[in-house]
Amino acid sequence: MSRLLRTSRLFRPAARPGALAALAAAGALTLAACGTGSGSGGSGGAPDTLTEIDYYDAAPQNTQLPQILDECGVRNGVKIKHQQVPRAQFMPKLLQQASARSLPDLALIDNPDLQQVAATGGLVSLSKAGLSTEGLYPSIAQAGQYQGQTYGIAPGVNGLALYYNTDFFTRAGLEPPTTWAELAADAKKLTQGPRYGVAFSAVGTEEGTFQFEPFFWTARGNLKELDSPQAVKALTLWKDLVGSGSASKSVVTWTQADVNDQFMAGNAAMMVNGPWQLPTLNADKKLHFGVVPIPVPSPDAKPVTPLGGEVWTVGHSKPAREAKAVAVVKCLLSQDESAKWSKDAGYIPSNQRAAAQLASADPQLAAFVQEVGTAKARTTELGTAYPKVSQALADAIQAVLAGGTSPGSALSQAQSAAKN
Repeated sequence: MSRLLRTSRLFRPAARPGALAALAAAGALTLAACGTGSGSGGSGGAPDTLTEIDYYDAAPQNTQLPQILDECGVRNGVKIKHQQVPRAQFMPKLLQQASARSLPDLALIDNPDLQQVAATGGLVSLSKAGLSTEGLYPSIAQAGQYQGQTYGIAPGVNGLALYYNTDFFTRAGLEPPTTWAELAADAKKLTQGPRYGVAFSAVGTEEGTFQFEPFFWTARGNLKELDSPQAVKALTLWKDLVGSGSASKSVVTWTQADVNDQFMAGNAAMMVNGPWQLPTLNADKKLHFGVVPIPVPSPDAKPVTPLGGEVWTVGHSKPAREAKAVAVVKCLLSQDESAKWSKDAGYIPSNQRAAAQLASADPQLAAFVQEVGTAKARTTELGTAYPKVSQALADAIQAVLAGGTSPGSALSQAQSAAKN
């Protein structure tokens, strides 16, 4: 039976004029930086020049970040040389630089990769440098730690939620799904002609694993046991969505950006995606959508999503350069700059109070803020072993959705690969 549509959960995309003010009023990280030096000497860069590296290759992140870097550079009397490296090349380059003790002064690193870089000994302990994570969500603070020290701090984070086209739902007489059973039923009913009921990314990389983890963890799966009954249950859900035609077989090649394109084009009634898509979605005034938490296996369960987003790190060099870089990080994590970043780049503030204020001011972000409270850092269970296990899980997803392997067999192979 179709569930009656609750109109209070619908809204049209709109500008978010109150979000920045709410963040500014909320207060941000409690950060006390050590003194700055001259910024001369060290690895790469002229005196009073710092180097920075990240992998942002699309708007709004790649347009907003240089502006924020410039602002914090001016405040600290230093020029910041910005370098963008393609995502696939980013970690190999960074690890190579770490082994050569030539890391950039500043690096914005995906939080599950932080421990790998910290393990090389190439990063400055931000704890010892005087930066505090007081006020952050515990999972966010944990994501930047290695062996009890903080090496990275996130200015904002992201996660995954379920977007739905409110026009399609209204015409179908449906409300947004809250359970897996409702998700499957709604996706089937909303699949018509070229339009699929739901879209997600199952590409064979960390991106696909990231999209699958909300279902995996909410089913009480554990990354140390990829072939558990809970894991099989979660992957079976995805298999059934694709097998029934409610999701496209092309999900195995779609990135999250591709998924967003399909949703905007009206080729998917629902999609799993993150808050960073909101600026693009809101730019299309003809698109009407809502955002709700990821559906769960049973009504009493709570969604457990992977903690997304990057952390600012400082590379070892000379004391004066390190101090200058720490001062810049303090600026990047300040109330004003973190507010701008969260608003313009579609992120959730790392500070709990600021996030709560944002959720009240912006209903589009409320679901994401709700989920941050139960989100999990991807390295919590495995530490530096996470990337290997993540790839094994991504390979299993591909084997099931593209290769026809059963979820049980694919996950059994993944467990073996993760242990070797």
